[in-house]
Amino acid sequence: MKRAEVGNIIEFRGLQGIVEKVNENSVIVDLTYMDNYRDLELEQRTVVNHKNYTVIK
Repeated sequence: MKRAEVGNIIEFRGLQGIVEKVNENSVIVDLTYMDNYRDLELEQRTVVNHKNYTVIK
C-alpha cells in the first residue's frame, strides 16, 4: 500500500480530496477538491486512516 504525501489526491468511500497533512496513522484531507462538494453538504476537511484510502495522483 502506497502512503499518501502532502498534495496527493486520494479516494476513500467514493469521495476524493487533497492531502493537507500526514500524521502517523492518518491523513487530513481537503474535500473541496470535488466538483460536487457543496451539493454533498460535507465538512471542508476530514481525517482518513492510512488503511482506508488509495492514492489517485
